[in-house]
Amino acid sequence: MGRLFLTEREINLINDLAKEFVKDVVGQKIYYFSISNIKSQVHDVYEESPDKIFENPIEIDALVKYSPQDVRTNRFGSEEYYSIECYLQFRDLLDKGITVSEGDFFSYGTTFFEVIKAPRTDVIFGQIEHKSYITITGKQSRKGQFLSKVFGPTSEEYSDADAVQTTYVQQRGFAENRLGVTGDVRELQKKGVLDAPITGPAEVSPSGDPQSVGSAFYDES
Repeated sequence: MGRLFLTEREINLINDLAKEFVKDVVGQKIYYFSISNIKSQVHDVYEESPDKIFENPIEIDALVKYSPQDVRTNRFGSEEYYSIECYLQFRDLLDKGITVSEGDFFSYGTTFFEVIKAPRTDVIFGQIEHKSYITITGKQSRKGQFLSKVFGPTSEEYSDADAVQTTYVQQRGFAENRLGVTGDVRELQKKGVLDAPITGPAEVSPSGDPQSVGSAFYDES
């Protein structure tokens, strides 16, 4: 579509709608561990760091495509592998100052993945300076390659407090919601084109179920 008809306002609308879908409807997330360039010592000749040190994990809203388990057999026995694709909203990463790079790690459930591809994809209507999503491809890390605390949700087979997510709260462009700081920015609200929502973020939580059967939709309004 030509630039005559697709202005900055339309670009902001597309990005805001993408954020709304990912953050206020889907509710999937990954925990991202980026390599610390300051803390990791880089070899003078090979320009690689044999002992990588990672920053604290960052929770990132994402669309996750989880591939089926792949069982590979070699002379030492069989190993189970998972692969995964995550779609990260590009403007959201810019708003939060997050850089995605190959070689970083992230977790989804109980599995840790190494980023093997992180191309900038989905140019918005041919305008090369505007991206919609970054697609990262992860391969399951080998045992002992990366060690960290596991962050939930993980699986209902576990008894940890965060194994099953019982509370999901929308963001809707608010800097904070009931769970804390969101860092969420909706550009049309920021620029005064749209007013902030009259009602606050809705949620799915035990608050929506007076019968205490399970989490349900809850809106204070």
